[in-house]
Parts: sequence; C-alpha cells; structure tokens
Amino acid sequence: MLDIQVKRVYEPASTDDGFRVLVDRLWPRGLTAEKVQAGLWLKEVAPSNELRQLFHHDLAHWDEFKAGYFAELNANPEPVQKLLEFAARGRLTLLFSARDVEFNQAVVLREYLLAKA
Repeated sequence: MLDIQVKRVYEPASTDDGFRVLVDRLWPRGLTAEKVQAGLWLKEVAPSNELRQLFHHDLAHWDEFKAGYFAELNANPEPVQKLLEFAARGRLTLLFSARDVEFNQAVVLREYLLAKA
C-alpha cells in the first residue's frame, strides 16, 4: 500500500512529509519556494482551468468535478506515473493551497493514485 498524504502548502514542512510535491496549477499566494519546500511543482497533474472554475469550491459540483478530474488524469498518464514512482519510494505528500482540506483536487488525486496502485 502506498503512503500518500495531502497537506495544505501553508502548513509548515515536516520531516514526516517524505517527498513533497505541489499539485496546484497556480503558485500559492504569498509563498516563496523556500517556504513551500517542495521537491517538485507538478502543475501538469492539476485539474484544468475549466474544471477548477466549474467546481470553484461549490460542493454541489463536487461529484462532477471529481469525475472530470479522473477523466483528465486518465488522459494524462505521464505525471500520474511520476507520482506513483515517487510514492513507491516512500511517503509522498501532495501539497495544495485550497482552504478546504476535505474537498480539493489533492484529495481527489490521492484517491486516484491509490486506486491506480
């Protein structure tokens, strides 16, 4: 079983994070690369702008967002494979900037990666 966690990029980095990957399409406001402490910014794995705008953190669109994001991930296997390779080496932390820690693209991405493993 892969060890993949999600974490808000605004929370302090920890040695327990393992390899940290920023999975947002846009760089988080107000943060420097030094603060983010990500080993990689993999914006190619983030949902499209159209999908982000559809969801816009409105839970009424959650299921539609999730299905659309899964379809986008299926159509873009290279960054997914890269994340699976990192996760196979040890703990992987997916960093996101959304305020909602339960309903965001990193949660969906984690679910997708675990299903693919």
